[in-house]
Amino acid sequence: MAFFKFEQSKALYHADFAIYAIAITALAAFLMVASPHQQWLEIIMFVVLGLISWTAIEYALHRYILHALQPFRHWHTLHHRRPKALICAPTILSATLIATLVFLPALLVDGLWHACALTLGVLTGYFTYAVIHHAIHHWNFDSEWLRKRKRWHAVHHHYNEQFGCYGVTSAFWDHVFGSAYQAPNQLPNKSKLQANTRKTLRTRNVLLTTHVNTNNNGYWP
Repeated sequence: MAFFKFEQSKALYHADFAIYAIAITALAAFLMVASPHQQWLEIIMFVVLGLISWTAIEYALHRYILHALQPFRHWHTLHHRRPKALICAPTILSATLIATLVFLPALLVDGLWHACALTLGVLTGYFTYAVIHHAIHHWNFDSEWLRKRKRWHAVHHHYNEQFGCYGVTSAFWDHVFGSAYQAPNQLPNKSKLQANTRKTLRTRNVLLTTHVNTNNNGYWP
């Protein structure tokens, strides 16, 4: 079924963004209207906790699932080979995982309001990740922060064996767990790269350049 394919049609790919934007808005409105006012501070704290937790979830999923566990590793390899293809987790899969692994356990342990708030934070984190990852591969945007994220992700795509750089929205956990790229002089010498890695050679040249063009062709030759 099309809903379970990792390479999406344009309609389904963009529908994923719309569905999560609607879900985040609806859940936030529900909490604002229906939750007890005396619990608002706790609710805000749980939203922030969920948002921060997403950065760790993102790192763990990327490093220990998408790069280590089949069949997810095979599916993720397709994205590395064709970074501009519309490849992403099907909405029904990501939503089911968030509901099963975040909302339901929090509901059982700490009640409805905290569960909704934690889920809102995780959903917001996931949506932010999806937008940033899409921007890295598809947008030309004159933003120094986005250029840094593009350079970081370029290292991940082309030097993954040496430098993980698994974080997309944040480099924090890469620094914590020693999978961070620190400086251009860490990159392997051209003579050490395989002869057929023309794409990697060009990416290395971009990473060594002080002022990086925001055009995606500079990152994904």
